[in-house]
Amino acid sequence: MLRRIAWVVGGMLLVLIALEMLFRLLPTSTATRTGYYIDPDIWTYPPGHAFRTSFGWDLERAQRHRANNVGFMADRDFVADAHAIALIGDSYVESSMLGPSERIAAQLERRLRGSPVYAMGGPGSSLLDYAERVRFATERFGTKTFVIVVERGDVTQALCGSGNVHARCLDPATLEPRLQRIASDRRLLTNILRESALAQYVFSQLRFSVASLLTRATAGFMPRTTLPAPTKPDPVKQGRSIDAVVQTFLDRLEPYRAARFVLILGCNLESLRTRPSLPPDLAMVRLADAARAWGATVLETEPLFRAHLESGGLSLAVSPRDAHWNSLAIGIVTEATAEALTTDSGHPSSR
Repeated sequence: MLRRIAWVVGGMLLVLIALEMLFRLLPTSTATRTGYYIDPDIWTYPPGHAFRTSFGWDLERAQRHRANNVGFMADRDFVADAHAIALIGDSYVESSMLGPSERIAAQLERRLRGSPVYAMGGPGSSLLDYAERVRFATERFGTKTFVIVVERGDVTQALCGSGNVHARCLDPATLEPRLQRIASDRRLLTNILRESALAQYVFSQLRFSVASLLTRATAGFMPRTTLPAPTKPDPVKQGRSIDAVVQTFLDRLEPYRAARFVLILGCNLESLRTRPSLPPDLAMVRLADAARAWGATVLETEPLFRAHLESGGLSLAVSPRDAHWNSLAIGIVTEATAEALTTDSGHPSSR
């Protein structure tokens, strides 16, 4: 009996070793090792860290990356340069699913022909985190021009507990500013699994969750309960939250008011493709109005993308499974952004 058990265990170990070697040969995502390396409130990769990303069970859109000297996924190191443009946002700025030449920073830099663009993308972040990167770029590099990509959700996700906060957020109950930093998991087993290609494939590519599996497994043994009907959001409370986030964001930009700001507002690509008209996004409308009144230039992507699609243009999403902007969409955005940056509109001297 013990010999049979030993053979079974040995066979399982050989299978695991073979799978580990296979996934090391395939373009499986590798550990990103993100943390607070350059600033207490800014979540980045370790400076110089090399890693690989791919998406889904079929490992599509595989890319190799290397973090620059301050931990951002960018094609260049960042140095003090008053002519540089800081490009700030979340995964839409990082664009890890695209090749380096297709990303926003590269396309914008080509259109501007001379001004370096510093891509400061931070996946899983939101509006108040962007203000911290404005502060960092100003203090560290003397940056005087900022392009901030704001996606749908970035305003409401600035409330603490949203799951999209790197540091700065507002308490959802009191709307007071709070700090909510991401806790690093330093457990030995977690660190070992991060180095395993097989574990990365199972947990990162397939999104396998032990907790979800246990929930399903025990569902049949639990008494059935009727879930309460979802409550509709209170529009008054929602409006107060949005206004508080937007005002806090602009207040944090106030010390850098002499700089030039361009805000690019995203839209729902899927709804834009399937529905002829969309109700306005309250958060984006209020942010646009407040930012324009404050003195920033605001570019809305919805009319740009709608004009492209209505003329029979190709899809603007990376894939049916990924609604991030593809290279074509980025080209449309960067053309409008370059035009805004090369005019006097929105520049402090013309206010």
